[in-house]
Amino acid sequence: MMSMLLSRLRLGSARRFSLLLLSNGFSSSMLQTPPCSILSADPCGEGLGKLVTMSLMTKNGSDTDSCFTFSDKKVPLELIRGSDGMVTIGASHGWVATLTKDDGILRLQDDLNPVASDVNPKRIPLPPLVTLHGCQTDIITNVSMSSSSPEDEDCVVAVKFLGPQLSFCRPAQSNSQWTNVRIDNPCFFSSRVMFSKGMFRIPGSGGHLIGSWDLNHHTPKFQELHFQNLPELTKTQRELLDLCFTSQHLVESPAAGETFLVKQYRKTDAETINGIAKLKTEALMVFMVNEYGSAVYTQDIGDLCIFLSKSEPFAVSATSFPGLYSNYVVIRDFDEIVYSRLTGFPLIWRSTRNPSPYYIPPQNIDK
Repeated sequence: MMSMLLSRLRLGSARRFSLLLLSNGFSSSMLQTPPCSILSADPCGEGLGKLVTMSLMTKNGSDTDSCFTFSDKKVPLELIRGSDGMVTIGASHGWVATLTKDDGILRLQDDLNPVASDVNPKRIPLPPLVTLHGCQTDIITNVSMSSSSPEDEDCVVAVKFLGPQLSFCRPAQSNSQWTNVRIDNPCFFSSRVMFSKGMFRIPGSGGHLIGSWDLNHHTPKFQELHFQNLPELTKTQRELLDLCFTSQHLVESPAAGETFLVKQYRKTDAETINGIAKLKTEALMVFMVNEYGSAVYTQDIGDLCIFLSKSEPFAVSATSFPGLYSNYVVIRDFDEIVYSRLTGFPLIWRSTRNPSPYYIPPQNIDK
């Protein structure tokens, strides 16, 4: 049975937050927060709540220990609970993307970043969306950024819409406008965009094709993947995977620059939420992708721990954050949490209701 260690830390400021992290085993040379997820916000009046985050620390294949952080950082409750007038689209580098329904403006907000200021929160409006003919801009698949802040002069924001449209802009530049790209191949219509090696990349449905767009020309390049070292599956395993909906996630190693393709297999669960069927993750496969298009199945990603959520996927070195377990994939979605060590242990699944299914990557802490 999964055990959980709750350590309630009351924080008064970002500086206090950093001191508590350092005293919890993080070296002073790192000065970074651990990967964390958004749990809730305790109401504190006037539509605001005090942020509650969780820093995941996996101990072994069957148990997880977590550090719950109860901070004094105030955030808009609508970012945690949702509202009729605003929807959250996703997140990248700790910036949450929101879409306001009355004006149709997409914004990037740092409210849920655990070390960002709540006295002067940053809300970066992006240019008004332009819809290509035959496309739509109401349903957004996800948002990705080329750097850690949209305030960086060279930062490019990519927005992937459900369907053929992919759009880019540079928010920090004056008179910023969208560059809109139409993707003809329907295998990319429901895929998510990510940034890696100076390019925005999208894995096609099934994972057999990767489309890439560079920061300057936005001329697509397509790479066909050749899968190798595929695992031998039993008849029961093959039948299970055949029943699943498959999604693909590209993740880059932070140090070595290796690229991984994670295939997530989900099928309809017997349990429903408000009468709506939900998907349950049944299996994961990880492939190491090289520049020549080889996608080699692996059960060993070394020191890495991969985080998948409605944020842009990311990976961290487990030894850089004492308590994290290497060779792990962790998933957080609206209705599930998954812990999967790639060798030797079964996938651990928990049903949950999580309106803010974001993993926030490590954030630099100002001294």
